[in-house]
Amino acid sequence: MRQLLRSKIHNAYVTEANLAYIGSITIDEDLMDAVGLWDGERVLVVSNTSGARLETYVITGERGSGKIAMNGAAAHLINESEQIIIMGFELTDAPIIPRVVLVDRENKIDRYLSETPSTIL
Repeated sequence: MRQLLRSKIHNAYVTEANLAYIGSITIDEDLMDAVGLWDGERVLVVSNTSGARLETYVITGERGSGKIAMNGAAAHLINESEQIIIMGFELTDAPIIPRVVLVDRENKIDRYLSETPSTIL
């Protein structure tokens, strides 16, 4: 078994950093659907701005909001307005095609960088 990249939101911007929240990253549900992330799923978050890396879990954000919020302790490492990459992985015994999207400054999908969801299903 190998752990392979399955989901990636590339160049998203953090819209909120909330220290008073109980940990996690909140992600717009449209983006979650586009790359196949689930509520509660473990993700790796990397800041293109500071170089910080952390693991946390996903909380579903309001659909169409563009919200990407770092919550709890994660907000100490990655701040509002930082550009990040969010990655989900899968443990598998066979190669998989990751679902990767590039987003614009408002966290709306600019384009798919890999297979589109309709060709994966």
